[in-house]
Amino acid sequence: MSSARKEARSAGKCAPRLTLLTHSFWPESSPPQRRWSALVREFSAAGWQIDVIAPVAHTPHGRRELPRKMAGRAFRSQTGKYAERIRRVPYLRHGNSHAAKFLDQCFSALLSVPLGLLTRRSDVLLVTVPSLPMLGAGYVLAKLRKVPLVVEMRDAWPDLARDARLVQGNVKSLAERAVEFVQRRADLVVTVTEGFAETLRARGLANVATVSNGVRLDSLPAFEPPPLEKPVFEALYLGNHGESQWLEVAIRASALVGESMHLHMVGQGVRRPALQALARDLKAPVTFHDPLHGQDVIDRYASADTCIVSLRDDWKSFDHTVPSKTYEVLAIGRHVTAIVRGEAARIIEKSGAGDIVPTDPEAVADLWRALANDRGRLVRNADSRQWVKENADYPQLAARYMGLIHDLLAAKRGDDK
Repeated sequence: MSSARKEARSAGKCAPRLTLLTHSFWPESSPPQRRWSALVREFSAAGWQIDVIAPVAHTPHGRRELPRKMAGRAFRSQTGKYAERIRRVPYLRHGNSHAAKFLDQCFSALLSVPLGLLTRRSDVLLVTVPSLPMLGAGYVLAKLRKVPLVVEMRDAWPDLARDARLVQGNVKSLAERAVEFVQRRADLVVTVTEGFAETLRARGLANVATVSNGVRLDSLPAFEPPPLEKPVFEALYLGNHGESQWLEVAIRASALVGESMHLHMVGQGVRRPALQALARDLKAPVTFHDPLHGQDVIDRYASADTCIVSLRDDWKSFDHTVPSKTYEVLAIGRHVTAIVRGEAARIIEKSGAGDIVPTDPEAVADLWRALANDRGRLVRNADSRQWVKENADYPQLAARYMGLIHDLLAAKRGDDK
């Protein structure tokens, strides 16, 4: 048994009962689902009882596409992969518009409160954000149930809303004040980057800790280096095709390099149609793939020469953002084309995973030409995988998370005496 698992079991001798509020959970494929499925596995192994309140599975297209037995039924209980009890709330069908998605989140969050009151009482309630309506629901439910509230900020809210201009004018200031209101009244705020934790501490929050995103290292292979002789250089982007990633840069760079390379884009997102149109207009060597899972993901990684990690550089909040796929790429040991800055760039540099490049098509194209001409630069040592083992392996992360909640509950018991 790993030391992390032993620590988790020790922490779970008097294992608490946790209620998790999230806008996306198993069997969906999304960042909160991947994070919390991994954490729930470890929490359950340590004896914790987990109740999850989440909408009927309906991502990515805003409608139920899985069989009801998997997606769940509204107001019904469902047993998850690791014995967690899932309570489902209804959702509103929607397309890709931000307004429709926000309305759907408001609807599901509103119904999460009464459903939460009908769920067995827990020792602590945890709500994971960036679903701002679910943040409000978590605050209200924790107050009504009179249990400690843990707020998990997976993105740098409200800073990200300000950068993205998701809300304007007075509404914007109200949204920011609402987020900060809950953050200041939470018993514990958990961030996924240390940079954002420091930002919150600078704003006067004392109850802040960091539990980063990560991977289960034992589920990912360590690949052999790509061949030193190969006629076509292959770059891979795997993840969300949204506003945050600025993937136009990679597509324009591939067009500059031309037929000596091929760019594979795997995933979905609101920007995908525009990205496909751009690739056609530029006659760029790009193939778009639907989301992949399981062995198909592993096979796609195996064929890549470099993997792209990308965030736009004009949103200050992204100084404290690390794309969740970063840890997966580090674990498999492929070269990283890192079009990032701030904390994400520091991780790439510290782990020796690849090259950090400006958000500029010419700079990216120059890097890819250099890598294709000197493929020895694609050979990575085991440093990046070792970095993941020490900093981002989910058994370790879950043990830390459980320890933080145990400390919170112990402090609350002390306050009650």
